[in-house]
Amino acid sequence: MSLVELIARADARGLAASALACLDRCVPLLDGDDEALRPLWAILADDTDGTCGAAGRDWAEGLAQVRDKLAGPDAGGEDEAVVLARRMLGAAPAACTGPALRTWADACSVASLRIHRLLDPVGDAAREADVPRDGGTEGLPPLVAAELRRQTGVLELLADRGAAGLRPALEVSTEGRRVLRAVVSRRARGRA
Repeated sequence: MSLVELIARADARGLAASALACLDRCVPLLDGDDEALRPLWAILADDTDGTCGAAGRDWAEGLAQVRDKLAGPDAGGEDEAVVLARRMLGAAPAACTGPALRTWADACSVASLRIHRLLDPVGDAAREADVPRDGGTEGLPPLVAAELRRQTGVLELLADRGAAGLRPALEVSTEGRRVLRAVVSRRARGRA
């Protein structure tokens, strides 16, 4: 199944985890530590009724804390990858249900793939093009192909295992964050 199909079929937990995983992998761009999004992951893990906490309050409160923690300077002067990561965080819905959640998951998928394309050291002239999400990884730069596989893997884990898929989804995200952190670090050294 393609990434587009997996997002279309995902339930609320799958959508929230998918979007959160995309954002989690891009935390190095926001100068966040590895634990920055842990409160939101914990809320998803504790979710038993599909509302991400007491009628969504836990999610909304956790999201506000994360936004405060990752608040950065105004977007002026930041490169496109950082701006896209900030938009992912800014677009997170206060409610962990409804159509806004699907919109957020889809937007995070597109933004994260775009970020990986911008940062891919083997980048090419196609940096401006959107990454196709309805096919395989053939012809994609390595960093982008790996991100596409991670996004697909997270959604498959959650579709197959439900709540039990959250821990392995977080592990997939953690691995991707380490890769992106190394890329961002190398890029910063190259600019110095």
